[in-house]
Amino acid sequence: MLSLNRRAFVVGGAAAVLGARSARAKAPIKIGVLTDMAGPYADDSGKGSVVAAKLAIEDFRKQHGDIDVELISADFQTKPDVAASLAGSWYDREGVDLIIDVPVSSAALAVGEVTRQRNKVAIFNCGTSALTGASCSPNHAHWAFDTYSLANSTSRAVIAEGGTSWFFIQANYAFGASLVADASGVIASSGGKVIGTVKYPFPETSDFASFLLQAQASGAKVVGLASAGADTANLVKQASEFGLASGGTRIAALLCFIPQIHAMGLKDAKGLLTCEAFYWDLNDQTRAFAARYAPQVGGAMPCTIQAGCYSGVLHYLKAVAALGTDAAKADGKAVVAKMVEIPTDDVVFGKGRLRPDGRKIHDMHLFEVKAPAQSTRPWDYYKFVRTTPGEEAYRPLADGKCPLVKS
Repeated sequence: MLSLNRRAFVVGGAAAVLGARSARAKAPIKIGVLTDMAGPYADDSGKGSVVAAKLAIEDFRKQHGDIDVELISADFQTKPDVAASLAGSWYDREGVDLIIDVPVSSAALAVGEVTRQRNKVAIFNCGTSALTGASCSPNHAHWAFDTYSLANSTSRAVIAEGGTSWFFIQANYAFGASLVADASGVIASSGGKVIGTVKYPFPETSDFASFLLQAQASGAKVVGLASAGADTANLVKQASEFGLASGGTRIAALLCFIPQIHAMGLKDAKGLLTCEAFYWDLNDQTRAFAARYAPQVGGAMPCTIQAGCYSGVLHYLKAVAALGTDAAKADGKAVVAKMVEIPTDDVVFGKGRLRPDGRKIHDMHLFEVKAPAQSTRPWDYYKFVRTTPGEEAYRPLADGKCPLVKS
């Protein structure tokens, strides 16, 4: 049982024992996983994000046993004010050097400002593209995905598979609008068309029948779901009840990770198209990572956000090693600059890079959810469709209007 919440542990072993004398003389690098432990994003992040960060530290220490690293975690209850308060306390009183995860956009924006003021480092795994646009900072990076990459990669890949006409069911708030706007731009530029969009009240809606019937009546080849969490699960289940996909209509979820597929079940989710940067069964490296991860979380497989915690922590620590511990603790901006300088390379996302606006670049993959008869073992849920290369998946650097990027 992993017990990390609000308590530190030193990742080490023999190397830490041998280096105890030097560790007393030099403060360790301290990493805080600020996450959702019990709310709507707990399955996508939560304990799994803490485990992934721990695995990254273990792997880093294999090459850098002389650098001491501590890990703490806390639940920010999906509240921006709680997240900002915890971040300030961690930086000011607990000596935290890096905050990672924060899977809620409003909370990430709040933590980003605190991080900039303290000249520390933050790595975010949430949706809003503003983190690398108007709200970019020399002190943070946006790692696993964003709304642009999900909408762009999903629509681009589905159009390549013949899904040229779309109807969107959109959660009526900024997140849903951003997904539809980004996807619509790609669809239009790729020769497709958006037949219509219907917006449902958020968060008051649980019965999506009228919205699904409008989508069905549109005759669109693809119904795009610009929603998240329980809303996506309910939409997919009710679409299955109506037999929406049986008439040849494809359903594409612009934001849906494998824990939601697990919760829905393959009977309802079969045929759903979804995009992730990571899938545990994608290759030998991802399978090996999942084999280390799953026993620590009751057999569950990691999703893109949790993989992002592993990848982000590992790359941050590589930058620390390149700069030296003292220099890294003294200047968060210098650490992020070094992270931009060093190419990214890890077992979950493969090779990539960090752009000057803080956007992590890696491939995005379109998957089709398998039918129950096609699944041969637990968590065998995805059939690979195609990859959108990282340099095509994310918003062009010049379009983000990040003040750090010279025009």
